[in-house]
Amino acid sequence: MHEVPAIAETRVSYPDGALASTGAVVHVEAGEQGGWAVVLDRTAFHPVDASWPDQPADRGIMRSGDSELSIITAVTGGFQDGVLVYGENLSARLGTPGWTFCVVHLVDGPPPQVGAEVRIDVDEEHRAALSAGHTACHLAALALDAALADAWGKPVNVDSLGNPAFDSLAVQRSAIEEFSSVDVYRVGKSLRRKGFRPEALEDLESLAHRINWILGAWVSTGATVSIERAGDELSARRTWTCRLPEKTATIPCGGTHLRSLSELSSIEVSLDATQVPGGTALVMRTTAVPHQ
Repeated sequence: MHEVPAIAETRVSYPDGALASTGAVVHVEAGEQGGWAVVLDRTAFHPVDASWPDQPADRGIMRSGDSELSIITAVTGGFQDGVLVYGENLSARLGTPGWTFCVVHLVDGPPPQVGAEVRIDVDEEHRAALSAGHTACHLAALALDAALADAWGKPVNVDSLGNPAFDSLAVQRSAIEEFSSVDVYRVGKSLRRKGFRPEALEDLESLAHRINWILGAWVSTGATVSIERAGDELSARRTWTCRLPEKTATIPCGGTHLRSLSELSSIEVSLDATQVPGGTALVMRTTAVPHQ
């Protein structure tokens, strides 16, 4: 048994691609739906973010002494006045003053005791598949912005490549899956008032073709991908960076990613649109094909 560390913000190593970590248990309590909630001082395990739950949690194992526990999932949480709140119950965004934010590992079976040293081992294949899906998602969003650059009649916010930021202005939901992602956009009165011309979505086949041409050109460069961050605390600002030949692309992101586009043979999207009250819902499905 080691000295019990004070509860401080969880230090995370998954942004650097770590698949294993050793940390001390700082808090254990019964889970809200069974099992146990275990908080460590540091972890390599990527959790579901309560504020923007686009990327699923890692899969993996927690080991302490002779004990081995499957991690059911992990979520972001926070302590306020000594009380742990996590998952859907956490209303505070990471970085909110007055909170100590943490990664909450949910496990079955007898948990390790506070002060115990535990090892986290992450499922490498699952992490790689989600990382590919997340990297492809960001590139597809930037390619969508580029393909719709001429669809605006007024100046609006631009993305890191200088194109009107359709993705960030219209996105309603994003879901990262293994080697894929699904993004849902809403084109309604608000976006039209900003100057977007909905007729740009009338020929989705041609739009998808333009997006896929851009993605093919980017993937062929084998550009380097990295996560830049201000610190190793859970709430430290992190930025996805892809060093494309024409310009470096950046997007704020708390997920995991590939190290290079050379890990993929292609990224392709398909588009669907349906009419919804007050506008149009555009769905972009992105598929990343890894090198075999």
